[in-house]
Amino acid sequence: MSGGPDADSEEQYGAAAEVLALLADPTRLHLLRLLDTEKDVTTLTAQVAASRPSVSQHLGRLRLAGLVQARRDGRRMLYRITSDHLAALVAEALGYAYHAVHDIPHHRRPLEEDAARR
Repeated sequence: MSGGPDADSEEQYGAAAEVLALLADPTRLHLLRLLDTEKDVTTLTAQVAASRPSVSQHLGRLRLAGLVQARRDGRRMLYRITSDHLAALVAEALGYAYHAVHDIPHHRRPLEEDAARR
């Protein structure tokens, strides 16, 4: 893609939709939020409302999609989010949800900014 991150393409929209579809599961969203540092399945299971097999399955899907990386440390597998962009996306989604759940008005750009972008 020659236009940079602001140039829209169907391929870009498709890739974004795939990532957002993976984020549409509360357990996967929670796991990604926790994976800013390396953690093993036992640690993750203690922090999310899911069984160990479920956590392992979600991590497998995230790893297959390239959203999580894993490395072996002795007998344990340690997992971590692969991208600062993805971590920011998760944080923004959770911030948006926080506003919605607590009935807090969302942040809005001033109308002048919208006019300047046109």
